[in-house]
Amino acid sequence: MGYIPQHALENLRKYSYKGVDKSLVSRYFLQPFWNWFVTLWSTSVAPNTITLSGLCLVLINFATLLYYDPAYLTDQEGAGPPRWVYFTWALGLFFYQTFDAIDGKQARRTGMAGPLGEMFDHGCDALNTTLEAILTCRALNMGRSWWTIASQCATLANFYLSTWEEYHTGQLFLGYFSGPVEGILMVVCIYLISGVFGATFWDQRFLDVTRLRNIPAIEQRIPDIALNEAFMVFGALGLAFNIVVSYINVFKHRLSTKQNPFKPLIFLLPFPVSVLTEVLWLSAPTFKESAILHSPLVIPFMSSWGLQFAHQVSRMILAHVTKQPFPWWDSMWIWSIVGAVDANLPVLLDREPLIQSSRRNTAIFVYVTLAVSFLSYARFCTLVISDITNYLGIACFTVRKKDKSGEWVEASTVDAKKH
Repeated sequence: MGYIPQHALENLRKYSYKGVDKSLVSRYFLQPFWNWFVTLWSTSVAPNTITLSGLCLVLINFATLLYYDPAYLTDQEGAGPPRWVYFTWALGLFFYQTFDAIDGKQARRTGMAGPLGEMFDHGCDALNTTLEAILTCRALNMGRSWWTIASQCATLANFYLSTWEEYHTGQLFLGYFSGPVEGILMVVCIYLISGVFGATFWDQRFLDVTRLRNIPAIEQRIPDIALNEAFMVFGALGLAFNIVVSYINVFKHRLSTKQNPFKPLIFLLPFPVSVLTEVLWLSAPTFKESAILHSPLVIPFMSSWGLQFAHQVSRMILAHVTKQPFPWWDSMWIWSIVGAVDANLPVLLDREPLIQSSRRNTAIFVYVTLAVSFLSYARFCTLVISDITNYLGIACFTVRKKDKSGEWVEASTVDAKKH
């Protein structure tokens, strides 16, 4: 085998998916729709194909952003995407959520459920996290601002928390309000509102839109911030709540299994370390005059950051399904550390950057970082998929399994022989 050690591969057969979804929206509205929608798909379609199709919808949304607003400006700074584009973003994201929800149902329909689907689904979700952060901040008219970076940090933090929690409890927990359900629907609504009123709608003051300015007692106690800034504050509060809930779940599980309930907190450290590295890189030459943030390079920078994050959390979920030690270190951090140190050489050693010595060189380095991040994650995905499919004898994008002779045949044929 290649990437996954033999002893870890053997643990794949012990894996079983466990999930809890307490969302009322999911239970009473979305689940009936998803149960119907999955029946529209032929059982000859592999669940991972559905998952990948959903991600492609988001990539199409991202492509329209690059086409209409490659500089990532606010509406005041440039023309921006036409309003109809926001409606396509809403549609694409809604069906991404739908495809993401039915892939597990399709896996059970076709007998293809297993750790490969868990890995593939998680990897696509990790990529979508960054893509939606970029798209949402454009729809909120945030543009090249630290609010956009804060949104990226908060979104990735929520995803990391969810993965960290699943690693330590053995199950995916979705509460009454979760990112994959209510969070996505909220973003869909943002896209729709931007489509109707334009992205500048979110620049209005929160107190004016809510008419709270007319109530002196409230006006004096609430900061006079814009709607898009209010959304960021709401996101921060949501993150704080999720941190508490995730740890409570881990704490209870560790106590029930008679393990140290505080040790898992150490495994949160890799995330702030990686975020700090990216933020330090962005902060050069100064926090207010970031060479990358205040330029078109912000999109490739955030994209490479997202790919590195996807690699990080995918290794976490791989460790979960194969029962391996928690992955503390990610090799891609070296690249970001080099970028951060080089950009901050004027502060650290009072000398010019060795690599990012000009705008052109900075652009080259950022795009090379994007390419390396993509190739690194693509290599990881290819090796892991190859290892799992060969060991378990289950195909990734077709509904096929290996029979006893090692030949690839229809999954139903193999399952029928087992019974």
